[in-house]
Amino acid sequence: MRTIAVLIVFAFAAVPAALAEDAPNPAQPSALCKQQRTAVGTSAFAQLYGGAKNAYGRCVSKLATASAGDTASTSKQCRAESADAAFATTHDGKSFEQFYGTGKHGGNAFGKCVSQKSKALAQDRQDTTIAAARTCKNERASMGAAAFTAKYGNRTNAFGKCVSKIAHAQP
Repeated sequence: MRTIAVLIVFAFAAVPAALAEDAPNPAQPSALCKQQRTAVGTSAFAQLYGGAKNAYGRCVSKLATASAGDTASTSKQCRAESADAAFATTHDGKSFEQFYGTGKHGGNAFGKCVSQKSKALAQDRQDTTIAAARTCKNERASMGAAAFTAKYGNRTNAFGKCVSKIAHAQP
């Protein structure tokens, strides 16, 4: 009887976890990499991250590292906002807890703040990378592969260097 009760509890715990897996978070590195690969094409994606066979893995690794950095920096921003005495004056008279939190006391305000800001940074990076990759793809097509490679350092990572240069030049 005890075993059946444990199995029932386990089954009810597993159902929400299984449902959560069906809807991936759009800010997850794997979802962002799939979006990039679709937007710029498989060939350009492989050139961007180097190595045709492991480009996807390199992309996920790079974006996961960037995501961890985003969380650290947005955590500092949210701490500063929550400590700001003038927060309400710049946010329609709402306190930090009221602005970011939900529920009666807004107890999850800090986590919501970090999450919101991290997702915005990830989406900005994603949009910038895709736009830069498209620009480089068009530039390579218009000037030819040899001239393109020569312009960006005569190396196999010319496409990645182009994307990096353009992405960092954008505001």
